[in-house]
Amino acid sequence: MIRLLLFTALLTGFVPEAPAQSALASAQESLRKIDQTDPGKRGLEIARVIDRRDTGWQDQSTSLVMILRNRQGQESRRDLRVKTLEVEADGDKSLTIFDTPRDVKGTAFLSYTHAIRADDQWLYLPALKRVKRITSSNKSGPFMGSEFAYEDLTSQEVEKYTYTWLRDEPLDGARTLVVERRPAYKYSGYTRQLVWVDVRMWRPVKVEYYDRKNSLLKTLRSTEFTRYLDRYWRPAKMSMINHQSGKSTELLWTNYRFRSGLGARDFDRNALKRAR
Repeated sequence: MIRLLLFTALLTGFVPEAPAQSALASAQESLRKIDQTDPGKRGLEIARVIDRRDTGWQDQSTSLVMILRNRQGQESRRDLRVKTLEVEADGDKSLTIFDTPRDVKGTAFLSYTHAIRADDQWLYLPALKRVKRITSSNKSGPFMGSEFAYEDLTSQEVEKYTYTWLRDEPLDGARTLVVERRPAYKYSGYTRQLVWVDVRMWRPVKVEYYDRKNSLLKTLRSTEFTRYLDRYWRPAKMSMINHQSGKSTELLWTNYRFRSGLGARDFDRNALKRAR
């Protein structure tokens, strides 16, 4: 998305579990198995646990409201639909379709995430009736005027970064692990990111993004999580604040649906033009 992940079991298959206590016990067991002495190894293993914990959902569809705010607090709203396909041995595929406002209705964004090599991304512009390929050097650009960059909207494959565990730290009453990750791919707009990982859900709940001058650029907060299929935690709200421009973007997610039978044909380039 967003995949952007976005980052308790260490198994790759789906394992039903009792709601709260079992999830917490599994998270604590995973944490005990992580190397405590080497910050690099610990950071990498934390990323691997996040990845394994969020494997097996197959496909996902959601409704999304995007609220853009300028420095003065003025708002504009966009309604979208997002479909995602889990891909084995590679990054996920996602299709984002704009329903409102009228001037962007029918615009569609298709992304194939990869680990190290450049992601494949296309944008369909209905006014021009053409598909535009997004080059690797544009991944750091803003997505449709929002404070989310194109690279923020793809699945966060483990191999895309190098990792260093920095510290354990409470955040909003929850125990989190703070990990620094640095892009291992070209054309990123960031030198590094600091990620706060909630150890009960094994999900990132806060991310700080540092620009190419290593100055704090943006902060992302993900909140109001719900667990689906007894395993997969998803937020209802994501807020991205740009500290340098004073602008912000809020994403409100609803109607999560999983395993609805989406396939590769739903994510080919022709799907951009079929999107309605």
